[in-house]
Amino acid sequence: MIAEIIAVGTELLLGATANTDAMYISRELAALGIFVHHHTVVGDNEARLKGAVELAKTRADCIITTGGLGPTYDDMTKGAVASCFGLELEPHGPSLKKIYDYFENLGRVCTPNNEQQAWLPRGCAVFDNGRGTAPGCAFESGGKHVIMLPGPPSECRAMFASGALPYLTGLSGEKLVSRFIRFFGIGESAIENRLRDMMENAVNPTIAPYASDGEAYLRVTARAGSEEEAFELTRPVVGVIVGMFPEYVYGVDADSIEAVVSKRLREKNMTVAAAESCTGGLIAKRLTDIAGASDILWGGAVAYTNAAKTKLLGVPAVLIERHGAVSEPVALAMARGILERSGADCALSATGFADGENAGEAFVCAIVRNGAERVKRVNIGIGRERGRTLAAGHALKLLLDEINA
Repeated sequence: MIAEIIAVGTELLLGATANTDAMYISRELAALGIFVHHHTVVGDNEARLKGAVELAKTRADCIITTGGLGPTYDDMTKGAVASCFGLELEPHGPSLKKIYDYFENLGRVCTPNNEQQAWLPRGCAVFDNGRGTAPGCAFESGGKHVIMLPGPPSECRAMFASGALPYLTGLSGEKLVSRFIRFFGIGESAIENRLRDMMENAVNPTIAPYASDGEAYLRVTARAGSEEEAFELTRPVVGVIVGMFPEYVYGVDADSIEAVVSKRLREKNMTVAAAESCTGGLIAKRLTDIAGASDILWGGAVAYTNAAKTKLLGVPAVLIERHGAVSEPVALAMARGILERSGADCALSATGFADGENAGEAFVCAIVRNGAERVKRVNIGIGRERGRTLAAGHALKLLLDEINA
């Protein structure tokens, strides 16, 4: 099956908004064995949108649109697309009720223009929007499959997973299972280089690499007559890959490294405290993103200045003067200081250069009480946001390695 993605929105053409929907959908379709040959972006203009759809009909089996499903005058996607296939729009009762209930719960009046969100092509499959008010839909006409999704990325991705993915997999009658292998400390290109032959020859399951937030992951996707059969097809492939990268894989089918760390701490009935400089509290923030964080996180201290490191964590001023705030001895002293003051079972620390001559250098430390102390020098790259993300990730991975040792 050949697909074309049509993103609707003048803001995309003006560069005010990045077209991340198309990137996400293309990756999802690739895992299904559906090949995207064209990305099209069109502004909020009905004539040009119809022209784009008519062109897509000549070269794609599946047309997926994003955007233009909302309540304003420039949200015209449903009407324009339906017109290209000779379909009329009609109100969808459940969607209309949901819109009215939404406004009632807010204590606001639902204006008439909001009703247009519930007008959908006659006979279509309706996709509920769990994160907004505009439903999506799918239909088949003249041998072409059409899927319409909302534009906001959070709504688009959630609806693709809950609506479009089952619709597309249902076309073949097969079940699809995707497994995710999470890596930290190795890049996407390095993974791909070691697995190139396996990836190029993979048919079922398929193997696809991705990079995200300083990490990398592989998606292993299999299809079969049942989910159980598809899962079994993935098992040996996942096992081989994990065995090839034991020092970098931190989880399979895990959401994040902080989720894995939290789970392991909970399993061991352990708590952790964090002493943070360059990460500015991000380690604690990531741990508190996980439900039940109070079971495993004692707390932490953001000791950004040298004076704070001395006053809050007890790092000797002479140690900082001798080695510098970004050094192995100071990272170790920070972790020891928070461990002593907290009474937690484990401690983490991170100190690094966000800018300046030595930008990109950092030290992270993990300590398990009455056990190991380990400090690691890491490269966190250039840029404050990326640097904080990588330093926090390295600290969490170091702790995971220690409590798994």
